[in-house]
Amino acid sequence: MKIAILGGGISGVALARMLAADGHRVVVIEKAERAGGLCKSRNYGEFTFDEAGGHIVFSKDKRVLDWQLARCGGEAGTVRTVRNTKIRWHDRWVPYPFENGVGHLTKDAIVDCMAGYVEAYASRRAGAPCPPNFGDWIRWRMGDGFARHFMVPYNEKIWKCDLRTMASDWVAGRVPEAPIEDIVKSAIGIETEGYSHQSVFWFPKHGGFEAMVRGTVEGGGFDLHCGVAVTSVEKHGSSYRVNGESFDLVVNTVPLPQIEPAIAEIPADVRADIRALRPISLVNLMIGVKLDEPLPPISWAYLPFPEQGPTNRVTWFSNYSPYNAPAGHGSFLAEVTHRGELRPDAAWMRGVVAALGRAGILDPDRVVLSEWCNNEYAYIHQDLEFASRIGRVRRWFDASGYLTFGRFGRYEYHNSDQCVARAMEVHAHIRRVAASGTPESLVLR
Repeated sequence: MKIAILGGGISGVALARMLAADGHRVVVIEKAERAGGLCKSRNYGEFTFDEAGGHIVFSKDKRVLDWQLARCGGEAGTVRTVRNTKIRWHDRWVPYPFENGVGHLTKDAIVDCMAGYVEAYASRRAGAPCPPNFGDWIRWRMGDGFARHFMVPYNEKIWKCDLRTMASDWVAGRVPEAPIEDIVKSAIGIETEGYSHQSVFWFPKHGGFEAMVRGTVEGGGFDLHCGVAVTSVEKHGSSYRVNGESFDLVVNTVPLPQIEPAIAEIPADVRADIRALRPISLVNLMIGVKLDEPLPPISWAYLPFPEQGPTNRVTWFSNYSPYNAPAGHGSFLAEVTHRGELRPDAAWMRGVVAALGRAGILDPDRVVLSEWCNNEYAYIHQDLEFASRIGRVRRWFDASGYLTFGRFGRYEYHNSDQCVARAMEVHAHIRRVAASGTPESLVLR
């Protein structure tokens, strides 16, 4: 088959490589000057930075992890790191996740967190139903103390909204519940580890996270057309036309609000649902520093409080690979979310750096480089109507003959490894359809 893939992020190029290996003629159409999407990197002199914050090569699925590592040059082309993540809780470094680090708080805060957690735990055991909104979910799951001391201020900073206006169903698969025994152990000073499945990760030695994209494109066997906007997509009987060119199948990975005007067949009610979808944007501040001594072995840290500035997460980026910064230097990525209102400039960057200095992250006087990159589509705004809205959109696409997937091509809150896993599922679907010659609706796990 001749297949058009709209969008050259990791979802699009991963699927293209898989399909090309089956002998299909695959054309990837990407509006930007190069492939990569949210996985792109950039260089400033000898500094390398990721554009959309700190990515890692990791997956709970060994098949996906092996695929990612192979695109990055395997073990020889990557750096293996034992994860060391923290929360900057006022003037303290608290291990992440917060409930496993509760023993590092002040005694008053420990009592506050534990009393609330026990009350919430007993309430859930007694049958208290899961609240539909995220704000109430935090207290239902964690209790008032954990909510007040971390969960609410951090999530208000990243999501930029009243948490009661957000749905809670998205969080179940992303925030595993720590056993109550672990929380009690932590409270009395016995170290416990949360998210142990992600205790080790990898990162490309050279070129930033985009190295995985380049390793997917190079030798991938498909055509990549960059700098080309998709302006027209329409179905003609059993075939399709994209910008006037004929294809047997079209797969979309472009953010739905961006591709919606181009697809002729979308009905009016589905268009309205797509236009109501909102992204949360991310400005990533890329910071290079001069060092007298190596950076502490931190992977990344969360900054929940307003006095720490607008940054919600900082990555010690030169710890991911020594080649991310020149000799005698280190680098950081500082992530700041917004809803379209942020207009970064030099004064804003100086303010962010100064706040990071007050938070004990870096020394502003040692900064030798600061640049920023805005990512319009970074996080998914999951309001109370999101699940029903996106459900209608997905059902239409899955039955229409078009395929759509990807973080914003399907509006699934997926990391890069989950996007690769989705590409494998879509690849298997296309294989079945090609073998049987019978169209079928796309069904994803």
